[in-house]
Amino acid sequence: MPRAITLENLAKSYVVPVREAGVRAGVVSLFKRKTRKVEAVKEVSLSLEAGEIVGFLGPNGAGKTTTLKMLSGLLHPSAGSVTVLGHEPWRRENEFLRQITLVMGQRNQLIWDIPVLDSFDRNRVIYRLSRAEYRERVDDLTDLLELGHLLNKPVRNLSLGERMKCEVAAALLHHPRILFLDEPTLGLDVSMQRRLRSFIARYNKNTGASVLLTSHYMADVEALCPRVVVIHHGEILFDGKLAELIKRFSAQKTLVLEVDEDSGDLSRFGEVVSSEGGRVTLRVPKRDTAEVTARILRELTVHDLNVADPPIEEIIDQVFSGRMS
Repeated sequence: MPRAITLENLAKSYVVPVREAGVRAGVVSLFKRKTRKVEAVKEVSLSLEAGEIVGFLGPNGAGKTTTLKMLSGLLHPSAGSVTVLGHEPWRRENEFLRQITLVMGQRNQLIWDIPVLDSFDRNRVIYRLSRAEYRERVDDLTDLLELGHLLNKPVRNLSLGERMKCEVAAALLHHPRILFLDEPTLGLDVSMQRRLRSFIARYNKNTGASVLLTSHYMADVEALCPRVVVIHHGEILFDGKLAELIKRFSAQKTLVLEVDEDSGDLSRFGEVVSSEGGRVTLRVPKRDTAEVTARILRELTVHDLNVADPPIEEIIDQVFSGRMS
């Protein structure tokens, strides 16, 4: 089976004007403009198989959204090649557009001044869905995302979380084979984040769609993405299994203890991250975990003990700062 997405040495750069502050510099720039080249994405190569869900991680400005825009055809690459379902995205062919969707947490695809249902109906016409297909899919998405009370409201009257739910529904009405999801849970409460993650997983399982997901909510990544790609300053720092990322970059373990409150200062065992009553969280070097755990059990009255990897947010921070075990 051909790969769903293939990027080879994909790059995107911009030429932007620069000038010093002040009136004089402003006048000079009218006659002699200075520019500099900004490389948003630098020779990125990766591929996604059909049905694969991949987390695309990086800080703001890392190149994630620029890459998604090239994959969806909104931007033309400066160099390299990209194919999505056998198409070159920048050509914007109808057959390509009918098979993809792009959800961006900071962008609005719904029409601002009309009810949500009218925007849905516009998508029905654009994607040439039969009325039976359309009604079935609207009903399914309405039940899952609890949209019933929102469908007749103008988009401008929705909260951010309500709008994001409607954005996701609109983006999936035509059953795309490729989902580009840029911060899809942005603005949603914890309960709705879980429901949306569950829906994405179910959609992937039922349709075999490929998903490339960016998110600052690590719970999204842990729940959905066996594989992650980490990008920073436009370059890929890591591409592999989430478990391998944790193993490769996590030099420490987290110990959560339930001990007697009069156990004294536990910093002799490791770095005390938090302490509340008898519940203490320690951070210790991975190589010393077994020894420290044995000492704790030998020297303290321990009611409960849990050993885990640090939160994935900390591991990603280590990737960005270049620290490796």
